[in-house]
Amino acid sequence: MGKEKLGTIRTYDEDGYRKRAACVCFKDKTRQEVLLVSSSKHVDRWIIPGGGVEPMEDAHETAIREVYEEAGVRGDLGPMVGLFEDDNKKNRTSVFTFLVRELFEHWEDYKHFGRRRKWFSVKDAYKCLYIMLLKKIPFICLVCPRYCRVDSLQKGSRLLALEQTPQER
Repeated sequence: MGKEKLGTIRTYDEDGYRKRAACVCFKDKTRQEVLLVSSSKHVDRWIIPGGGVEPMEDAHETAIREVYEEAGVRGDLGPMVGLFEDDNKKNRTSVFTFLVRELFEHWEDYKHFGRRRKWFSVKDAYKCLYIMLLKKIPFICLVCPRYCRVDSLQKGSRLLALEQTPQER
């Protein structure tokens, strides 16, 4: 069963796509390890934390809120690395980098949904996201392209914008 919060109002852009934000959370500035969380729908699968933009929120605020709720972490929001469109689910997701500074022992989605979190090497995170979640866009490709190819986006998903990360400039 998926996570559904009471009183949550979904927001949509001018084209009718649901607005979302997500983060690729790094353990430190070396960007060698990524924090993934268990899916609320499929507890044996791993995803990056993210969710819907709420009214009066921008994508930056949503990204920070979602990593706290889903992964129980605080830290520094980095640059947006891309904007993804999923035609099948009618979503547009702004994806940011995030540097984890603090991990909480207990957090909202852990208490309410039993969500887990785990550190993965970038290479293992990519494999896990791509193999386990075939319908998910492998966001990690854009952050650490040496481990994967951007052309591995799933059918019905598009990269609308790609920002260069500071390491690529």
